[in-house]
Amino acid sequence: MKSLILTTAALSLMATMSSAQPTIATKTDIGAVLAAEKNGLTLYTFAKDKPGISKCSGACADAWPPFIASGVTSSDDGSKLIKRADGQMQWANAKGMPLYFWAGDSKRGQTSGDGVGGVWKVARP
Repeated sequence: MKSLILTTAALSLMATMSSAQPTIATKTDIGAVLAAEKNGLTLYTFAKDKPGISKCSGACADAWPPFIASGVTSSDDGSKLIKRADGQMQWANAKGMPLYFWAGDSKRGQTSGDGVGGVWKVARP
């Protein structure tokens, strides 16, 4: 009976720490872009970031919310996870560049953040 309980607990833990497909390619007016699979919103990269390192926090993260991973430890689509300075896990593209949403986008296919400040670009598949 104890082994059945342990096996069930292990399976539960594995289900919450699973792999996922966090991003999808979607067509927009400016071509194919990466979007979050869950909500379809366009994802962006920040020119001041380095692979594996997010430089966007505070007011920056208010305008450009990081694409936070919750309960997932790996991806099926090449996305990577990076650890933010605040300890949260953020999705990054296959090259390790952190991914963000833009507060100005509210619907699938919008790309209004592309080129903002000369440092924000849509993420490409």
